[in-house]
Amino acid sequence: MTAAIIDPAAKDPAAEDAAAELRRAGNAPLFADLPGDIEVSFEFFPPKTEKMAETLWQSVQTLAPLKPRFVSVTYGAGGSTRERTHQTVARIVAETGIPAAAHLTCVEASKADIAEIADAYWQAGVRHIVALRGDPPKKDGQFQPFQRTADGYGDAAELVAGLAAQHPFDLSVGAYPEVHPEAADAAADIDHLKRKFDAGASRAITQFFFEPDTFFRFRDRAAAAGIAGELVPGILPVANFQAAVRMSAPCNVAIPAWMARLFEGLDDHPDAAQLVAATVAAEMVRRLYAGGVRHFHFYTLNRAELAFAICHLLGKRS
Repeated sequence: MTAAIIDPAAKDPAAEDAAAELRRAGNAPLFADLPGDIEVSFEFFPPKTEKMAETLWQSVQTLAPLKPRFVSVTYGAGGSTRERTHQTVARIVAETGIPAAAHLTCVEASKADIAEIADAYWQAGVRHIVALRGDPPKKDGQFQPFQRTADGYGDAAELVAGLAAQHPFDLSVGAYPEVHPEAADAAADIDHLKRKFDAGASRAITQFFFEPDTFFRFRDRAAAAGIAGELVPGILPVANFQAAVRMSAPCNVAIPAWMARLFEGLDDHPDAAQLVAATVAAEMVRRLYAGGVRHFHFYTLNRAELAFAICHLLGKRS
């Protein structure tokens, strides 16, 4: 057997590209002149009032020129926003031409219920579903333990399989870089994520996080487990630090000490907090980009300006 001869002069194109990106990130202004290969998507929640509906629609119109890969609309705990979610998604599809994804959960719904909802989405022209187990409704201010509904799906992996069998939907699922609060451990959480991909998911959109290394460690764990599907980081611009703290606790999201220091004293200065939030989020996205990420999913909270400013900083413009 002849030994393989390794040419010491041979170059790894991927390594060269990474080195070039690192040089460019170090030599150019941090937010300027990205190559233009960033893809973005945006998440909204269904409005509760006419005024909120107007704000949401203004946000959709503001972000539409950025040509998002898709926009998604959430689904309330226990399916509490079922009709409003459907109406919002259907309007986006009908009036904007932006690909819209509807969140769908299996909480308090039978398989027949889910099939009916999925058929309605398909008839409305919706081809993308974000399939989640979902949170049960709150009782005494606390989410209750999940319980399978009679003749319902037991988790998101089962839901994905059911939806995939019904229509050729593009299916996204959720992922937790810092481990789902109900998971036994990180390994069990990754195993469950793999089940969702094996059932037919195209991508996983992560819970928000606040440091790039959190995502990179998660991505490494997923790759080691054999997950080859797309992992999309969820980005939450923090315009209100105390609100972010409240949102983070039940999701098992760590708040870095530096973030508390950075937003200290800004509670009574919302405009200044927005400027800081845009800069912090843009810096994290820029670092994720340097690590090979190209698609970013923004949790907008139905406010467009922060996400729009971050995209502008990063060169994603109309």
